[in-house]
Amino acid sequence: MKIAIADIKFDEHGLVPAIVQDAANGEVLMLGFMNNEAYAKTISVGYVTFYSRTRNELWTKGETSGNRLKVVSASTDCDRDTLLFRVEVEGAGVVCHEGTRSCFTKEISLAGAA
Repeated sequence: MKIAIADIKFDEHGLVPAIVQDAANGEVLMLGFMNNEAYAKTISVGYVTFYSRTRNELWTKGETSGNRLKVVSASTDCDRDTLLFRVEVEGAGVVCHEGTRSCFTKEISLAGAA
């Protein structure tokens, strides 16, 4: 079943979370938010574009660094309120602004967790 933009459930702020995953190895690289315009641009151009909640503007990942995220496939979860983009990372392969491959590098201690 193909999902149209009208089928995506954007939240009350007009946003939807978008997970970015490496198409080659399944590693989760980052999470951002998209509004309708960012989603449409991502689909039409083929590179992941987010909506910055702090700057209130669109930004295409890698515009300045060259580490762009080329979309290989896109899907949504069963509730259609979260997006998943499988990508090829172009450039040096660095995705996080801290210089790492993935934004998910800060391990949480589970000691004492029930």
